Amino acid sequence: MLYIFNAKITTTTTTTTTTTTTTTTTTTTTTTTTTTTTTTTTTTNNNNNNISFPLTDGILQAVETNLASKDSHWVFVNEEISDTEILELVHSALGRMTIIRQIFPLWKDSNVRCMRNNHRISSLLCDPQEGYLQSLEVSDLYLYDSVLMLANAFYRKLEDRKWHSMASLNCIRKSTKPWNGGWSMLETIQKGHITGLTGTMDFRENGSNPHVQFEILGTSFSETFGKDVKRLATWDSTGGLNGSLKESRIENGMQGVTVKVVTLLEDPFVMVAENILGQPKRYKGFSIDVLDALAKILGFKYEIYQVSDSKYGTQLPNGSWNGMIGELINKRADLAVSAITITPERENVVDFSKRYMDYSVGILLRKPEEKINIFSLFAPFDLAVWACIAAAIPVVGVLIFVLNRMQSGRAQNPPTPHQQPPASVSNSLHSAIWIVYGAFVQQGGDSIVSSVALRIVMGSWWLFTLIVCSSYTANLAAYLTVSRMDNTIRTFQDLSKQMDLAYGTVRDSAVYDYFKAKGTNPLEQDSTFAELWRTISKNNGHDYSVSSPSEGIRKAKKGPYAFLWDMAVVEYAALTDDDCSITVMGNSVSTKGYGIAMQHGSPYRDLFSQK
Repeated sequence: MLYIFNAKITTTTTTTTTTTTTTTTTTTTTTTTTTTTTTTTTTTNNNNNNISFPLTDGILQAVETNLASKDSHWVFVNEEISDTEILELVHSALGRMTIIRQIFPLWKDSNVRCMRNNHRISSLLCDPQEGYLQSLEVSDLYLYDSVLMLANAFYRKLEDRKWHSMASLNCIRKSTKPWNGGWSMLETIQKGHITGLTGTMDFRENGSNPHVQFEILGTSFSETFGKDVKRLATWDSTGGLNGSLKESRIENGMQGVTVKVVTLLEDPFVMVAENILGQPKRYKGFSIDVLDALAKILGFKYEIYQVSDSKYGTQLPNGSWNGMIGELINKRADLAVSAITITPERENVVDFSKRYMDYSVGILLRKPEEKINIFSLFAPFDLAVWACIAAAIPVVGVLIFVLNRMQSGRAQNPPTPHQQPPASVSNSLHSAIWIVYGAFVQQGGDSIVSSVALRIVMGSWWLFTLIVCSSYTANLAAYLTVSRMDNTIRTFQDLSKQMDLAYGTVRDSAVYDYFKAKGTNPLEQDSTFAELWRTISKNNGHDYSVSSPSEGIRKAKKGPYAFLWDMAVVEYAALTDDDCSITVMGNSVSTKGYGIAMQHGSPYRDLFSQK
């Protein structure tokens, strides 16, 4: 069952000291009434029983009575409703919601707020603590501005020397003589132009304030926030409605519809295909494949063009957007297709389809050059180890030579002429050292060692040789493997701790804003991103950051430079590199993803997300 609440707003602003705003919402079955001083919701049933309850309690009762089902649409008109209460309403109800409330800018600059000449109004009155301002109700804001306006009028009268003295009033008398300066004071108030907590106060002849603004909020579904509230439009008496409240729906798909698509070249998402002479430029890539699949399923056609400034889209200081996001906001394009990431800032101004690919940031840098060293054969062991081995060979050789001479001198029975003497270690010193060296390089020898002492020494030497050779082989294999993977930059932490390698990203991009948000966040405990952002943003990003991804890839290939960009893009660049001179590092985890951007309130969002 569908419940639609149509709101009729009547605003009256009068008197010199107070301002009262009354808003009434009327329907055939339910009446919702709100004022600036109280917030209540009144429901009338068929039995004429009136039930009054607070705003948040009212929606909870509506949920319990199945009046806030997914087919319902609630409209709330209330100046007092806060952001917290709005979120409670949105998450409590299943249906759609539209909230209308007044906008109250809280100016932090006291000179702009009070418009005084350093002495006109007390600084305590003009500059209250911001924390206190956050807890003020709307009625308190109006009362503050009323006193501010009256004090400003009194000061102007005194400054112009046009003050009308007045007789003291007697509250006991039933009637008093009107003040002669009343009309003059009222005229001074109407001609005043000051800025208070409710905004600029500049009254017309009929007593109305043209600077009063209302914002219209509605429920939305986004990739980042899920079910959330988004500003649909704003309204003021001068410009009228700024935005669209229409909900466009497509009942029969997109058969016969031609949409304009803006894109940006980014390998491997969007690339230029080989074109036939005289034919329009054709594109290929992962994003184009997704777009072609949607066009085939939904039955639409598209015209595609490249964005002129070669940017994805970021918000400028004046509040406007550039790049593909700016094309959508200015309604020059219906869709934006490329390696465009879904961010909360972009979701505030455009709509996105569901993500079709996850997103993370990688580090692209040049591979370290292989260093050829003729002495790398000795790298597995330290120099001291080689010195000990070199000294051990002659020492063991001398020991064997001495033991052999001692064994020869003790021989009692020399062999007979018909009997061959057993082969033994040579009596010369150089022969003994040669045998020890042959055992060390695992070549062995033909001598027969008959002495027990010689056998103990040679057996110990063979065991030592076995251990040394095995250790050398293992260390050599590890050394050769590590030398091919010799790269000290593996993570963002490694990149932030070194000073030799420059690094950056694309200016005015989602990655640039990502490092800015992480690096300037005071709650971020890890100083890694603060150090990264300090280098990336040096000289407003012109020292180390680049203007386009292709420039960053070329700079990384020339080196020494590390390019921080989308993982999918830098991995594709490394895989398709002709000389295989670049590699990808980094293990960042992000909850973002790639999506198709479209105009705010686009009727294609749900169709694209469902497919």
